[in-house]
Amino acid sequence: MMIPVNEPIVSKKAKKYVLETLETGWISSAGKYVTQFEEKFAEYLGVKYATTVSNGTTALHLALEALDIRAGDEIIIPDLTIISCALAALYTGAKPILVDVELENGNIDPHLIEKSITKRTKAIMVVHLYGHSVDMDPILKIARKHNLFIIEDAAEAHGAEYKGKKAGSMGDIACFSFYGNKIVTTGEGGMVVTNNKKLYEKACLFKNLAHKPGKRFFHEKVGFNYRLTNIQAAMGLAHLEEIDRFIEKKLWMKNLYNELLSDIPFLELPIEQSYAKSVYWMYNLLLTKNSPINRTNFMKKLKEKGVDTRTYFYPLHTQTVLKNKYHYNDKSYPVTNDLSARGLYLPSGLAITEHQIKIVSQKIHEVFYETKR
Repeated sequence: MMIPVNEPIVSKKAKKYVLETLETGWISSAGKYVTQFEEKFAEYLGVKYATTVSNGTTALHLALEALDIRAGDEIIIPDLTIISCALAALYTGAKPILVDVELENGNIDPHLIEKSITKRTKAIMVVHLYGHSVDMDPILKIARKHNLFIIEDAAEAHGAEYKGKKAGSMGDIACFSFYGNKIVTTGEGGMVVTNNKKLYEKACLFKNLAHKPGKRFFHEKVGFNYRLTNIQAAMGLAHLEEIDRFIEKKLWMKNLYNELLSDIPFLELPIEQSYAKSVYWMYNLLLTKNSPINRTNFMKKLKEKGVDTRTYFYPLHTQTVLKNKYHYNDKSYPVTNDLSARGLYLPSGLAITEHQIKIVSQKIHEVFYETKR
């Protein structure tokens, strides 16, 4: 039996709320759960406005559209992240400007941002990778100095904090994903949040085909169909109401993995910076550079033993869809290259059990023992 890298929890409350939508017929993008989910999510983050969308990628695109990002603009993006961040820029015609990351947590390196700013730069997109917040203060300072927007991608960081502030509450606009492996899930889904009323209104307009206000079915702008259903919102609201319990489970998972794996000298366990409260969306680690087995073979051996794992993201500068167009210099991203080559994450879903974590840890010990023998 394979231990999956992620097995989600669908709570009893979520099933109850979803069943109500089915029984009442409120199954499309209108309904009380959409409104309640948006209101409660904004309240949880401490922001003024939130609007649901169909997934995290459309949330990023919608955020850029609300900020009027256009062809010829440049968006600074970390090199170590999911392709969605770069694709959102491409959807608007903007150019992704990639910046290397910090060794300790894989987040964008604030010290490297300013040298990438040009007259065409319009925004900095930060990604709170694997549930650990970005070092925001220096980036906010840079944005103010150069009059740039800050977009937070908090898809993996529900409930994470930076100096007591929730991830997603510090930039001009922020985006979340509620994919099946997220702490708050709707199966597929996302949210755009902001404290700026105009940005919120534009996001709401564009996500719903840009019907002219007061004149439905008449369109003056290009809009998108990025709505979330009431069924999904019902699930999301139920899980949001249990987010503290879910985060507690993630922290328990991290502590148990740390305890069981700390004696292996060939593993670099996750580091939590003093400014951050990580939610450990996934338990990520690195093989040391002197490991007797490389990452590919390590993951292969674990899979043979019934343990599923995932690699870190491929560097954006190596993605064919980007490098054929922009010809990024591979030597400009040494940290991303290093982390991407050595990093992986272990089974970390909310449904994981103590027994499963102990099996995973046992199998990891076996792999190193067999490799050294």
